Amino acid sequence: MGTPMWETASYVVTVIGLPMAIAFYALDRLKQRSQEEEETYLHLSDEYVSFLRLALDNADLRLLDPAATPGLDEEQRMRKSALMGVLISLFERAYILTYRDDMRGSELRRWRSWEDWMREWCRREDFRSAMKMHLPGEDPEFVAYLEALAEQERGDRSRASS
Repeated sequence: MGTPMWETASYVVTVIGLPMAIAFYALDRLKQRSQEEEETYLHLSDEYVSFLRLALDNADLRLLDPAATPGLDEEQRMRKSALMGVLISLFERAYILTYRDDMRGSELRRWRSWEDWMREWCRREDFRSAMKMHLPGEDPEFVAYLEALAEQERGDRSRASS
């Protein structure tokens, strides 16, 4: 009499419990992945804020002014080039860690903020010039992506001024 009850209980566990355990595990993994993506985004965003602080600390370079800064001396041009290199490196890291072709939902929203920042910088002639120096040797997919953004922004800007 005890054996059929244990047999029935084992069937219940197999039919109901095991699929539920698998479902809970899968949901937990999805939640964990989402949290990791959010942490990555927050860390990269903090790095971008740190870059903006560097730009403020080097106010004489006028990096936050969308117009190119004429009349920089050699030392200023070197600092500006180095800071542009830091920014391009940060954009590459964001691309490698967060970009995918099939993004949706919060993942896509997070990426769009990065793309907005990239577009903002790609509108600048001095940034596009810096790309020529700093992009060789970088991730080829990132290079193609950033160059396409720069071309779009240059085109949009020239159409707007016409």
